[in-house]
Amino acid sequence: MKKVTKIAENVSLQSQTKLRVAAYCRVSTDNSAQLESLDAQRKHYETYINRRKDWEYAGIYYDEGITGTKTEKRTELNRMIANCERGLIDFIITKSISRFSRKTTDFLELVRILLDMNIPVFFEKENINTGSMESKLFLSILSSMAEEESVSISQNNKCGIQKRFMDGTYKISYPPYGYTWNGENMVIAPEQAAIVKRIFSDALAGIGTQAIASALNDECVPPKKGGRWTGTSVRGILTNEKYTGDVIFQKTYTDCNFNRHTNTGQKDQYMMTEHHEAIISHEDFKRLLLYCISMLLKKAFPKAA
Repeated sequence: MKKVTKIAENVSLQSQTKLRVAAYCRVSTDNSAQLESLDAQRKHYETYINRRKDWEYAGIYYDEGITGTKTEKRTELNRMIANCERGLIDFIITKSISRFSRKTTDFLELVRILLDMNIPVFFEKENINTGSMESKLFLSILSSMAEEESVSISQNNKCGIQKRFMDGTYKISYPPYGYTWNGENMVIAPEQAAIVKRIFSDALAGIGTQAIASALNDECVPPKKGGRWTGTSVRGILTNEKYTGDVIFQKTYTDCNFNRHTNTGQKDQYMMTEHHEAIISHEDFKRLLLYCISMLLKKAFPKAA
């Protein structure tokens, strides 16, 4: 008579076969609506991964306020790739191709790097699993469409910003040291404004920018972004027309490759007077510029001086 013997399942072996799955999320701006979207993505993927018995949660990586066209600036994406290289991740899921990268070359390079490590990526919106694809042609077409969409959005945004430059309605949501943003306008931050006035006063008295920076550091005066004062940051304040209440729009611009440059005449600029309350008078600002020019001339032509 035939006999059947049950062989119990190996629970430890089952756990070893689970895919370690990570998710990547990104929003391109840091406003509240986009951050709510990011939070929703995080919750969605945490539930989605934990619901699968054949998956093991390997974390969620997310970048806030980072453009999809600059892969090198997305620290969480790069950290995820590093953990893939360390063998901590087997599979990645993300919302769409455009969330991963909007530049065709960067996108395909990321996919290639991951596939070389035998790590597929699943794009929910496009329903694409790179591990099951026989050809990269379709993937290349979709990523090209994502790049074109990104360029189109960028151009539309530039047109909108240009119009606001021209009619004076552009809002400076990240004002320089000495000012703050009240949700509608640039307003003076009293404590910082006092430091700005001191910097201009010291410079007009002939004190060098590095000496001014050193004095501020000795007194533990915090710069706007933290860290320490430098001669360069002091010069940035001394040459910023915004302290007179005026604004020059489009002092920088972004080229077709999404690289930012100082505008030295490549693009139109727009000057708006009395845009906000001044900290420094026009007279002091002009005096300082003339002083700086004279000092530069003395350095350039010491014998003439």
